[in-house]
Amino acid sequence: MNTLLDGLKLPESARWHDGRLWLANWGGGEILAVTPGGESEVIANVPNAMPLTFDWLPDGRLIIVDGPNAKLLNADLSVYADLAPVAAFCNEVVADGRGNAFVNGSHDLQAPGVLAVVTPDGEVRQVADGILFGNGMAVTPDDKTLIVAESYGNRLTAFDIGEDGSLSGRRVWADLGGDHPDGISLDAEGAVWYADVAAKHCVRVREGGEVLQKVESDRGCFSCTLGGEDGRSLYVLAAEWHGWENPFGDGPTGQVQVEKL
Repeated sequence: MNTLLDGLKLPESARWHDGRLWLANWGGGEILAVTPGGESEVIANVPNAMPLTFDWLPDGRLIIVDGPNAKLLNADLSVYADLAPVAAFCNEVVADGRGNAFVNGSHDLQAPGVLAVVTPDGEVRQVADGILFGNGMAVTPDDKTLIVAESYGNRLTAFDIGEDGSLSGRRVWADLGGDHPDGISLDAEGAVWYADVAAKHCVRVREGGEVLQKVESDRGCFSCTLGGEDGRSLYVLAAEWHGWENPFGDGPTGQVQVEKL
């Protein structure tokens, strides 16, 4: 893979939006947008937020998860929703086309977590439990299915989405064997790319678990997304990982790596 940008401190939450790669630079407490040429712009500063993730509502508004404070924020850092009633610690967020925002989190990182929904009218409620360290999430283009990476469950799990944001029909979308999925991204054919930190790779799987493609990195892969003019570039957010006790190691090892598919 080619390196597009380096010097990052634990990059996460890869998204392709309006012709640029967007990411959360956790160690810098910032959300960046990066051009295909590698020029970066700071979109928002969110200090002391790790995890730090984001997505967009259908009307284009940016929403940001301030993980340790269990808040869903607007772009100006005002509070969009208080998530504390359902989870003390929050991680990833994804929005569907109806304006429902799904967030995963937990009251205890050593115990199974939950999925919460924030509806367009501001209601916050739990919609699933028993999530084994929820990480990346994706909503299918028809807004019918939510796919969740369960890192400690070694699987991708799917739910049917109701119009009110309720979830039903829980099922294993793909059993990933010994892999621990982190960030995920749907492609145009309905397959999922997932990043794996420990295995230092990104893998494309179809529903049922068949492996279609694999891309290796020289460091842990935290998140990935498809982008570029033709949507055929895989952008990988990678960094050396030394554990939560020393998440940034001896310096900024985070990179944006790109593989042309």
